[in-house]
Amino acid sequence: MARFTKSQCQPCPVRAKCTTSRDAARNVGFPPRELHELQIRNRAEQQKPAWHKRYAVRSGIEGTICEFAHGHDMRRCRYRGQAKAHLQHVLTAIAVNIERLSRQSPDESTPPRPPTAFQDHLDQQGFQRLSSWRAVS
Repeated sequence: MARFTKSQCQPCPVRAKCTTSRDAARNVGFPPRELHELQIRNRAEQQKPAWHKRYAVRSGIEGTICEFAHGHDMRRCRYRGQAKAHLQHVLTAIAVNIERLSRQSPDESTPPRPPTAFQDHLDQQGFQRLSSWRAVS
């Protein structure tokens, strides 16, 4: 951690690039070398198309979680007890699905989901895919 005093920070010609504060001085933290190298590797990995493809799945899930937390007030449970809380979650999920389906036009079809990692594993082992499975191939 590097700490600068007010007298060091105020006259600096590039102060506007460091901080937007008018009065306070600047504190700069430097992570350990291993953590810094890990951050550099991860940021380089995030520029690759394969990472963007994997993250696209996650971003959809995060959007759903955000919708539940903010749109349906799911951060706090209305009921006490695990069974009642579970019932609230299930009923809210059903309501969200109905709401999403009502926004979908009748002629619009959704593309089939890609198989999960578990389904891929079972396919590689030669197990018959059941019709009740989510993904089609």
